[in-house]
Amino acid sequence: MSNSATDRAVLPPTVWAAHGRHTGPDSEKVIRRILRHRKETGALDDFVEPAVPEDSDRRVFEARWRVDDGTVTARARLTLVSQQAGREWQLVAEAERPWDEAWPSPATMFWPDGDEAGDGGEAAWDYHPAVAGLRLRTVNPLPADDKEMRRVLRDAAKDAWCVNLVVHEAMTPDALGRLPLVRQLPPGLAHRVVEHRATPQQFRAVNWAVRDLGVEVPRGGAVLLPPDPAPSGYDPREYAVRSVFLDGSEPAELVAALIRFAALPKPAPQGAEEALADLRDNWTLMTLEEELARERERVAQYAEALEAMTRSRDLYREAAERADEALAALRDTPAPAALAPQPASPFQQLTRVFKGLRPPKENAEPAAMAEDETGKTDR
Repeated sequence: MSNSATDRAVLPPTVWAAHGRHTGPDSEKVIRRILRHRKETGALDDFVEPAVPEDSDRRVFEARWRVDDGTVTARARLTLVSQQAGREWQLVAEAERPWDEAWPSPATMFWPDGDEAGDGGEAAWDYHPAVAGLRLRTVNPLPADDKEMRRVLRDAAKDAWCVNLVVHEAMTPDALGRLPLVRQLPPGLAHRVVEHRATPQQFRAVNWAVRDLGVEVPRGGAVLLPPDPAPSGYDPREYAVRSVFLDGSEPAELVAALIRFAALPKPAPQGAEEALADLRDNWTLMTLEEELARERERVAQYAEALEAMTRSRDLYREAAERADEALAALRDTPAPAALAPQPASPFQQLTRVFKGLRPPKENAEPAAMAEDETGKTDR
C-alpha cells in the first residue's frame, strides 16, 4: 500500500460520493420509478434525465432536494455505465455546506430502500463495484479459505469509494447478532460501508489476511481497513474498536470511529474528481434563479472579452495612424544632399514605427556572438 496522499486531490467536505453495481434488469426503469416516487412524496424538489448520445452506454440522472429543515440545498448526479456483470453506477452529491451524515443518504434518492424494492432484482443495486459477491447494507461472511480471505480484503481495501469494516465474532451470534451493524449507522454512512464478518474460529486467519494492511482485528472487536493511499498522519490504532457486542444494542464506540473515519480528508477515489467536475460543469437541473445567475455570468464573460478586443483594436488603430503620418512626411520631404549629414528621415521614422510593432527577436544572444566572431576575424 502507498502511504502518500499526494497523488490525488482531496474531495471537499461538502461532497458525498458512492459507487456500486446494479445486477438486476432495467436499471434505468428502477431509478426513474424511485425518482418519481420521491418527488411525489416531497423528498425531492425535482429531477431530470439529461440527454446523452443514442449510441452511448451511459445514462445520467440528476436530482435536487433540501436537507436540514429545508435550509440547505443538495444536488446529486448519478451515472450508469454498462458492464458485463450489470450496470455500474457512480453517485456524487454536493451540499451548500459540509455534509452531515445524519442527512438522508443520496443513494436512497435514486435507489429503492427497505420494502420499496419490487420484484425482478430491484434491490440488487448495492453490490461492490470491484469485488464480486460483496454487498453494502448487509453482512459479508469472510471466505473459509485463508488465501481467498486475504484476496477479498486486499481488493476491497483498494477501492476507496467504500469504507471496509472487519468485525470478529467473539462467539457465534444468535439471530439478532447476525443482523448487519450498518443498519444502525447514520443514513449518510449506511450505503458506503462494507461489513465483513469473521467467525470465532477465523481470528488468526483474519489477522494474517490484514497484516499487510498494517492493522489488527481485536478479538471480539472490529477494525476499519485504511484507505489507499492513506492520508498524512493516519494512525490505524485510532480506528480499532476492542469490543463490539452483537446483541442488537447500538455499537456507540464503533459508530463514533466510523464517523471520524468518514470525516478524514482522504484522497479522492479514482474517478471521483471527474464525477464531481461533471456535476459542477454539466449540471442541467437549474432553478430560475440559477439560470439567471448563469446568464449573468455569461454576459460578464462576453463583456470582458469584448473589452479586451476593443483595447487591442485601439492599439492597432493608433499604430496605423502613426504609420500614415510617417508616410505622409516621407512624401513631402525633398531628397537630401549627397554628402551632407542628415537627421533621421521620415522613412527611418516609419521603419521605427513598424519595428515597434514586431515581437522581440529570439536568439538575440547567438546573433551577438556571431557578430563578435566576425569582428575578431576582421582584426
